[in-house]
Amino acid sequence: MLLSVENLHVAYGAVRALQGVSLTVAPGEIVTLIGSNGAGKSTLLRAVSGLVRPSGGVITFDRTVRLDRLPPHAIVREGIAHVPEGRQVFGNLTVRENLLLGAYRHRDRREIDDTMERAFTLFPVLRERIRQPAATLSGGEQQMLAMGRALMARPQLLLLDEPSLGLAPLVVQTIFAIIREINAQGTTVLLVEQNAHMALRIAHRGYVLQTGEIALHDSGANLLAMPEVRAAYLG
Repeated sequence: MLLSVENLHVAYGAVRALQGVSLTVAPGEIVTLIGSNGAGKSTLLRAVSGLVRPSGGVITFDRTVRLDRLPPHAIVREGIAHVPEGRQVFGNLTVRENLLLGAYRHRDRREIDDTMERAFTLFPVLRERIRQPAATLSGGEQQMLAMGRALMARPQLLLLDEPSLGLAPLVVQTIFAIIREINAQGTTVLLVEQNAHMALRIAHRGYVLQTGEIALHDSGANLLAMPEVRAAYLG
């Protein structure tokens, strides 16, 4: 397994956000986490990327690396990039400057140029906006920039937190098509998403989180077909 989460517990003071969560992500997969607001989905991604410290459990990457013992910058070095909810681009910096920040750990100029070219191929609008401040981009363009910035780190595993949040339906379709393409090019994806229908359609497997615990786990197609999932998350 590329990522293994075993019996993970995370608490914010007296609030237990995750209670004994276990999941796996195999190389080449898209795995999605769905659940209601407050179920613990974003907390799980933040634990994987080192932004919150678990109170119990083990997170292992590439079979040998204990992520729960590492700081965030070391986790990036291991090959994990996190696109947070709300995009969080640097509005006063240009598109190019934002992308270069994603490549901060790389020193080979040709490698950086090649990776940026890949980002422009995936997100052509970013090439058109390359000299614009990120604050002047639309919400969809900022989401593309945040994803492109994460890909500049050349990650093995991409963590995506609510990439469709606040975007128009046509833009959402574009974002999900790009996620599929990123995966087809060899990047494994762990996706948190409120749009359960779109997420499960592209996912190889999915987990349903309820109040900090795994309630269901199956293939994306099987979860889409489950009456309880349809009633709770697919409207």
